[in-house]
Amino acid sequence: MTVAISFIHRLSYADLPDPVIAQAKRCLLDLIGVAASGRQSELSRIVHNFAVSQMGASGTGARLLFDGRRASPAGAAYAGASTIDSFDAHDGHRLTKGHAGVALLPAALASMDASRQWDGRELLTSLVLGYEIATRAGMALHGSVEDYHTSGAWNALGCASMLARHLKLDETRTRHALGIAEYHGPRSQMMRCIDHPTMVKDGSGWGALAGVSAAHLASDGFTGAPAVLIEADRSGIWDDLGERWYILEQYFKPYPVCRWAQPAAEAASRLVGDVPASRIAAIEIRTFSHGVRLGTVLPTTTEQAQYALGFPVAALLVRGQLGADEIMAGGLVDGAIAALASRIRLVEDEAFSARFPAERIAAATITLDDGTVLTSGPTSARGDPESPLTDDEILQKFRTLTELLPRSRRDAVEHAVADLDRTEVAANDLADAVLSPLEDAVCEPCSSRNSSCGAAC
Repeated sequence: MTVAISFIHRLSYADLPDPVIAQAKRCLLDLIGVAASGRQSELSRIVHNFAVSQMGASGTGARLLFDGRRASPAGAAYAGASTIDSFDAHDGHRLTKGHAGVALLPAALASMDASRQWDGRELLTSLVLGYEIATRAGMALHGSVEDYHTSGAWNALGCASMLARHLKLDETRTRHALGIAEYHGPRSQMMRCIDHPTMVKDGSGWGALAGVSAAHLASDGFTGAPAVLIEADRSGIWDDLGERWYILEQYFKPYPVCRWAQPAAEAASRLVGDVPASRIAAIEIRTFSHGVRLGTVLPTTTEQAQYALGFPVAALLVRGQLGADEIMAGGLVDGAIAALASRIRLVEDEAFSARFPAERIAAATITLDDGTVLTSGPTSARGDPESPLTDDEILQKFRTLTELLPRSRRDAVEHAVADLDRTEVAANDLADAVLSPLEDAVCEPCSSRNSSCGAAC
């Protein structure tokens, strides 16, 4: 038995250090908030309807996030991960250059809802397990191949590991589940989405679909090739499972745009302080090559706004915030943002490029209308392990992202997450709060207030 397979089935809640439990709750709350905002996107409307029509389950299956309709567990995981991905404010890891939780949470919720087996401590344990397997798989894949692939290529293994545990697969079938997930995980090219921002995003919806499907297939005897990332890895990355906790090394995003744009946004916003954006004559951003590649082209869609650098910087400086309003319809037609974005120039800094991906750095030079030049030092984005968002900041982010929910429902989520390991009813309360229809949501394409408008649009 490999170290990974043993870890999947032997890990218990009692094994989790207190900081790991606290971080799992932070991840959980943050992801739920991102999902709530993501449900307002056109992408989420499409994938939810697709999951119901193509992967539906009448009276059985799992409820979709903030929707209430049911699909197969694989379909619910796909729609949920795609929805979180659609808002791009979810946690991630620097060395994977991607995201684990986006796929893990929907997969775990779908499995528990389909089986009607809600257990708060097991949910937290499964999430931790998923982060540990997925993050290591992502690092192993990036360390063994040259192409930059989407997160679905490796977070599929995290989903498969959680489902193998939930389905109580034996050693052999767990091994096949991991192999199937790795083989079918979407090894898609991430930079194609950077160059052509569309709804394909980071492949995490398909990673969740592949991982959940892999475990169910393996449970019925379907076989898969051994998971190379686990069984052939020679880096020793799997040797410290249960000793080093990679969930503690995840970053949290202050803004719903690509992480590569956030150092530039931080550098520019700190530099200008209270100076009105109207006084800015020019901005030069020096950053690493991947950040430069995000570009300054004015977006016409939410996806283009999220995979840009110039636009988020301009939006933050003009409006003093960078949230849902800025990357959706309102911000996309804001003339002041467009005008400032046209005055932004991006330059690669080779020293910054050499430090990527372990560090993502940018520096800003801003020229004001009176000729004053302001220059920042090298700046990293807030939310990394070295400069973490506080618990209060995570909570405030959640409340901002869930403003469309009734206060009572937001409070129910907060209390349930806090009490998952303390009371038996917390997990069921969380399920009701997160999987019920989003009755007060505003649908992006039709601007109506109705959770089911996505089906009617």
